[in-house]
Amino acid sequence: MIELDSYDQKILHVLGEDGRVSWRDLSSRIGLSFTPTLRRVRKLEDEGIIRGYSAVFDENRLLGTMGVFISVTLERQIKDVLTHFEHCVASIPEVVGGYQTSGTQDYLIHAMVRDLPHYQELLDFLTTVPGVARIQSNFAIKTFVRRSASFPAGTES
Repeated sequence: MIELDSYDQKILHVLGEDGRVSWRDLSSRIGLSFTPTLRRVRKLEDEGIIRGYSAVFDENRLLGTMGVFISVTLERQIKDVLTHFEHCVASIPEVVGGYQTSGTQDYLIHAMVRDLPHYQELLDFLTTVPGVARIQSNFAIKTFVRRSASFPAGTES
């Protein structure tokens, strides 16, 4: 794990809240002049701590308001089957997260759908993917926290 001083921590906190902040505003908010702030951001990027900047979309407006977590068990856990399954699932626009897991299921998929018929379409597709043995779904009733990884303000390493 890389040691971060308080300025680096502040940079990560501010960028985590607003990735579009101007460099001048960033330097003002962390209490450091422009050039050293920019130098620190570039170093964090070069070290891979900051991997990029992106927009956060409203999944409800784009995909649907129903969140569903789909557990998938495969018939066999061999590389070709795993790779093919991941490729198929990654191509589904409704999928907002996909995780290979330990335990009784092989994968956990997080998807957003408009309604039950839309979910049925997604389920119908998943059942056609070669190697799928079992599918179990759970619908999200309420989201109480969801965020990207961020660095808390004022935390010392």
